[in-house]
Amino acid sequence: MSEEFIQGIVVFVLAAFVGFEVISKVPATLHTPLMSGANAISGITIVGALIAAGLGEGTVAAILGFLAVTFATINVVGGFLVTDRMLEMFKRKPAKRE
Repeated sequence: MSEEFIQGIVVFVLAAFVGFEVISKVPATLHTPLMSGANAISGITIVGALIAAGLGEGTVAAILGFLAVTFATINVVGGFLVTDRMLEMFKRKPAKRE
């Protein structure tokens, strides 16, 4: 294995651990604004995945690029759906007329 590959794996594992620790400490009232920010970051991820897929050479690069674009798109759509659902909780319900 190359030194760059091992370095990339170490950075990935550390980022996953730090991300989990940070997110687990966030209070429930901040989840909606953070989800909106995460959607913006995932939009940037889609652009990066498109660039990586376009610049890659070979079948493996095309497949990995396609998977990256697909998963980033699912993440963005899911994030907006969760944000919309959470915002519905804060809307007032119409008064019932009797």
